[in-house]
Amino acid sequence: MKNAARIVFGLGFILAGLYHFINPEFYYPMMPGWFPGPELLNYAAGFAEVVLGAGLLYRPYAKFASYGIILLMIAFIPVHVYMIQVGGCVSEAVCLPLWGAWVRLVVLQPMLIAFAWWVRPE
Repeated sequence: MKNAARIVFGLGFILAGLYHFINPEFYYPMMPGWFPGPELLNYAAGFAEVVLGAGLLYRPYAKFASYGIILLMIAFIPVHVYMIQVGGCVSEAVCLPLWGAWVRLVVLQPMLIAFAWWVRPE
């Protein structure tokens, strides 16, 4: 079961990463104004998600990829804090109730981190 979860998690990260390239405009409003080079950061995040997701699929790299996903999720925390600061809405496409933005920060991010830890091979 853990192996299947690792594969599904990896495929999910690959798809999420590809979306950074398919629809980059979706991500730009989520980035705080003090972030330098939002276009480059968006593509770097997408690339990292694809590479780390693929790493989860290939067992010799899965442990490294799990740790990389944990670090990536930590790196995304400022985006979630920014969403809270602006009330959950950064554009028409990305608009959550404020409580939803809090759930993303205090529930979803820790769950993704914990899941990345759990699926790593021993």
